[in-house]
Amino acid sequence: MHIRRFEIGDESALFGIFYSAIHRIAARDYTAEQIQAWAPADLDQNIWRERMRCIRPFIAQIDGCIVGYADLQDHGYIDHFFVSGFHPRQGIGNALMARIHEEATKRGIRELSADVSRTAQPFFESHGFLIVELRTPIQRGVVVPNALMRKTTI
Repeated sequence: MHIRRFEIGDESALFGIFYSAIHRIAARDYTAEQIQAWAPADLDQNIWRERMRCIRPFIAQIDGCIVGYADLQDHGYIDHFFVSGFHPRQGIGNALMARIHEEATKRGIRELSADVSRTAQPFFESHGFLIVELRTPIQRGVVVPNALMRKTTI
């Protein structure tokens, strides 16, 4: 497995990761209506491209194939953290989380936070994150519950 920085041109592959993670993995913890609101197939790709270019995630690859991605913003917020729904439980999430921690240390970020899906909460807890608040954000008119989670890194 190789972890690298985002490159222009990765955007459509990252959408595939996002879509498959939600539709194949998170679907066990959310209703079909919630999944469709969270990750619609017809999501505006111009908006998606701009978002990925803004957050500039780390990219996980196996044999040259993108299998996951995660970002770390300057204030310690993890906006996106997704592993392909076709590659679960292969250590990809652990490798991405390790890279985020390395980057946080390098940048002197003392606290990490993320709005974490029900599905990902046990994974984040296994990496030392604690639930701060259960939330009920609305995506395209549908409540898609998550939790604000935080971790002190230093």
